[in-house]
Amino acid sequence: MPPATESANASVSASVSASAAEIQQPGLRARKKQRRFEEISETAIALFLEKGFEKVSVAEVAAAAEVSKPTLFRYFASKEDLVLHRFADHEDEAARTVAARPAGLTALDALHRHFLAGLDRHDPVTGLNDAEGVLAFHRLLYGTPSLVARLHGYQNRSEQALATALRDAHGGTPLAARLAAAQIIAVHRVLAEDNWRRVAAGEPVAEIEPEAVRSANTAFTDLRTGLTRYA
Repeated sequence: MPPATESANASVSASVSASAAEIQQPGLRARKKQRRFEEISETAIALFLEKGFEKVSVAEVAAAAEVSKPTLFRYFASKEDLVLHRFADHEDEAARTVAARPAGLTALDALHRHFLAGLDRHDPVTGLNDAEGVLAFHRLLYGTPSLVARLHGYQNRSEQALATALRDAHGGTPLAARLAAAQIIAVHRVLAEDNWRRVAAGEPVAEIEPEAVRSANTAFTDLRTGLTRYA
């Protein structure tokens, strides 16, 4: 192969390698950032469970996670977010369920099916889970007023996202969609809290599950028919 051709091929190979590195590097950085994000949060939650949320300072969390306070606040806007970021993954879950529903399925039917599927797999977000780590997390959450208050912000954003998805799916006014979204998110929350409180009181999940399914079916039936029983 002539030297010029070899040089050109080498140049092309180097260019391709550089391009591949440029493509892979952002993904690598994102994965490393996500790992650090999770490590800081898990460290914080372990400390909060051991000592209590109010008794652990942000500086103590940063020291245990081996990061500076400014670095910690680049990942989490507040102390409460060290715990509540777990809800961020579910913040637009209802909206995504509506957007991804099969053709011909109403938004409410899709959300009903999704909640029942969560009960069936004992998804912690439904409250029907007796794993000690899940119970400890919920005790931390519901036993800390500042966390409960902060949780309302996540639920508010869930309502907003769902309202947009409902309008896209079925039309209607922004207010009508927001009112519907608020009722649906409230149903999810109340059902999950009721399941969690029964599990936390020591009732076996296997015994709670059939009634949890019936309660979910009744709740979604009420959503479909309105509040006629109270009219």
